[in-house]
Amino acid sequence: MAFVTGTALLAALVVGCSADSGTGGSAADSKPGEETVAAAAPGKYRTLPEPCRAVETSTLKDLLPGTDELTEEQQQKAYEGTASVTYNTDRRVGCSWKSEDPASSRTLFIDFERVVSYDPAVSDDDRAREVYTKKETAAGLSSPSATPDAAKSTEDAADKEKEAEKGKDGKKQTSAASDAASDVTSHALSGPSPEDDATDGGATDDAGTSDESLQPRVLDDLGDSAFLDDLLTRAGSAAQHRTVKVVFRTSNVIVTVEYAEQPSVSTVVPDSKELQERAQALARKLVEKFSE
Repeated sequence: MAFVTGTALLAALVVGCSADSGTGGSAADSKPGEETVAAAAPGKYRTLPEPCRAVETSTLKDLLPGTDELTEEQQQKAYEGTASVTYNTDRRVGCSWKSEDPASSRTLFIDFERVVSYDPAVSDDDRAREVYTKKETAAGLSSPSATPDAAKSTEDAADKEKEAEKGKDGKKQTSAASDAASDVTSHALSGPSPEDDATDGGATDDAGTSDESLQPRVLDDLGDSAFLDDLLTRAGSAAQHRTVKVVFRTSNVIVTVEYAEQPSVSTVVPDSKELQERAQALARKLVEKFSE
């Protein structure tokens, strides 16, 4: 009798499970409009090159004048470069080199950043594009994403100007506010101005006029997107220091090349054209390295 009861109980359980399975299927089918969101595609690059070995020795000899006059041991040390301090070599690495000769000192720096998106709905490439755009905007170059912020800054400056007009010393305060309004629309990292170019042999043509092709700009033929910035500053009290920066994105990696020169004589202005050409040439070689 007990055996019969156990059999009946077993049958009841089987029926119950079947019923539950049917209910589960109905619950899933009750949401026909719900779709499963597929994870965004990962970036093309999972690792980064060794930065201090990314530039060929022959290229370093061209970029670092004076190293060919060093002893063999000194040359080897100069070409080894100095690795940047980083806490995650899978995400970011860099290397720098420096040379000096009687005419000037030059420095070279490269940086590789592998961007990873931790949002499953955003791909690594899309996230890298956002990071790159911020760098381009910080360089003062036109970017669609920068337009709203620039407009807001201009409006804020205009409001300050109106408030200044209500002050007791209206003329002085209005002038200061006008200067602030013009500053927010100026180049964040400006290159050689027309006035500077007139005294800079590298930034002028044979006629001595300003060469607009040497101004900071977006580059169309380098990686997925790229820009060049050119900044001339004073180092110390007299020496003039020029830094050319080329930044490009290839898939989910952002590469930065900085090439700088500081002449020994304060009246000498670093050649903008030469620095830009060499920085771009190196950037193109690095693009090819990522394509290997």
